Amino acid sequence: MTGLPFALGYGTNGLGDHPLPAALDLLEESGYDAVALTLGFPHLDPWAPAADLAALRDRLARAHGGRGMRVVVETGTRYLLDPRRKHAPALVDADATPRVAYLRRAVEVAAALGAPAVQLFSGVRGADVPATAADHRLRERLPGLVRHAGDHGVRLALEPEPGMHVETVADALRLRADLGDPAALGLTVDVGHCLVVEPGGVAGALAAAGPHLAHVQIDDMPRTHHDHRPFGEGDLDLPAALSALATAAAGAYAGVVSVELPRHSWDAPRQVRASSAAIRAAWVRATDHAPDPDPLPEPAR
Repeated sequence: MTGLPFALGYGTNGLGDHPLPAALDLLEESGYDAVALTLGFPHLDPWAPAADLAALRDRLARAHGGRGMRVVVETGTRYLLDPRRKHAPALVDADATPRVAYLRRAVEVAAALGAPAVQLFSGVRGADVPATAADHRLRERLPGLVRHAGDHGVRLALEPEPGMHVETVADALRLRADLGDPAALGLTVDVGHCLVVEPGGVAGALAAAGPHLAHVQIDDMPRTHHDHRPFGEGDLDLPAALSALATAAAGAYAGVVSVELPRHSWDAPRQVRASSAAIRAAWVRATDHAPDPDPLPEPAR
């Protein structure tokens, strides 16, 4: 078995030195079926006019000879809302007005592009903010965003992140339950993060997320700390992770699985090719026990 049951994508946060048209060309040439579009510079202005969004949707539809390329919207642009503080303001901050407005717009952009999901995160809780206060802020702010997403036929995909208030899949599921388990609120699971913060590891986190999986990010990572790495440079058992994903939602997960290498734009062309090859080979090994492929040579920086 060689075909992937999911749509293989690549995050544009790992293509920061390529204009969006060139990035999409690179992904299409390398056989990617999807793109995880980080909304913000350098690729797509969140407040781009409708004509620009329509042109991008058309470009995606023309990919692969008309078979098309799927898209999910991500919201992790580091300094879009505050040029001095990474990912600020966050949903758990005292004033999250710009973040909420940005997320509402991300939903609208996703709807215009035909994207089924918008990734988001809680943000890091300040040292002076009690956990109960952060929980209260999320319970106050998320329902309106969830309704807005549902009204636009889009699903929010809350991502647990190491070091953030919502850090684990269990944290995300608890918050989802507090909100009444709304259908328009799913989860993003980053496979690499699972090595660092999930007690049950990759398989446990994916099984717990189960039918609530709306998007998956994939990367290698050491078990010791949050550091996105190319496959083979961390502690991830990639075939085992793909096997776990195949059964996470009571059947093969059929959404987008996007490679997440936000610190490797300098090496993007090689990483785009190598990541696709690694995932496809790992899927074969997971299902047919094929041998490992030869690694690509290291480039000169």
